[in-house]
Amino acid sequence: MIDIRDRTACPTLEEIGEYVKNPLFIQFCEDIKNRYKGKEKIEFSSCSWKFGWNVKWRKAGKNLCTIYPEKGYFSVLIVIGQKEKEAVEAVLEECTAELRELYYQTQMGNGQKWLMIDLEEKSKMYADIFHLLDIRKGR
Repeated sequence: MIDIRDRTACPTLEEIGEYVKNPLFIQFCEDIKNRYKGKEKIEFSSCSWKFGWNVKWRKAGKNLCTIYPEKGYFSVLIVIGQKEKEAVEAVLEECTAELRELYYQTQMGNGQKWLMIDLEEKSKMYADIFHLLDIRKGR
């Protein structure tokens, strides 16, 4: 078992999946890979917000999202910038009440909203995340 806080040993995506112990993690990663042809980059974060290994998903030089593994679930960070703000707000009514509340409660910083969304099961929130990623990607 990996130590998610040990910066000396970079885990594989599969090892992170074993750490999370939720099959949704690997499915989410496969869905990003298949849908966006994105590339993952496993990085160590020293920030106090989410210290440890994470998975960044990029496509054409653009960061789609960052996944922070936890035991039993994972958090998905999606940054909504000025370019995406109008499109996201136009579809929020179609999203879960939980996502709308998170969006409106998240403060703007440097013209961006940093949405940290916890995923434990494949629910409407899972679909909402991909809706946001479609907007980020420019679909």
